Amino acid sequence: MALSREEREQFLAEPHVAAIAIDSGEENRAPLSVPIWYQYEPGGDLWILTGRDSRKHRLIDAAGRFSLMVDRLEPTVRYVQVEGPVTSTEPGTEAALRELAGRYLPPDKVDGYVEFALKDHGETVVLRMRPQRWLSSDLGRV
Repeated sequence: MALSREEREQFLAEPHVAAIAIDSGEENRAPLSVPIWYQYEPGGDLWILTGRDSRKHRLIDAAGRFSLMVDRLEPTVRYVQVEGPVTSTEPGTEAALRELAGRYLPPDKVDGYVEFALKDHGETVVLRMRPQRWLSSDLGRV
């Protein structure tokens, strides 16, 4: 059964690891689909942080849009898929990295992860996407 707007936005606001999908734009290649951390507040734009020189960034820049899918298995199988256009691209910051790390990691692991990522991941960008199309379901309510 499809989720209501409030249910799907609340579910997307929870810290699920998403699968991002981006058109590869290449003949005989499927879309790029990899796990990614994201941030979202109901009613707003969604954002991700990725390497400035990454394939993800290049493909998103070329396509101008991407989609995310998040799911869970318990207490019922539930998923939300959202897609939309990129509304802005800006340089990544330590504050953005810290916000994402704090969303997904225990508090005592955030500083160590941020230190590691700043040294090893290179320059990053924040890509903001406006949710335009939604697909959702809770299969336990069927």
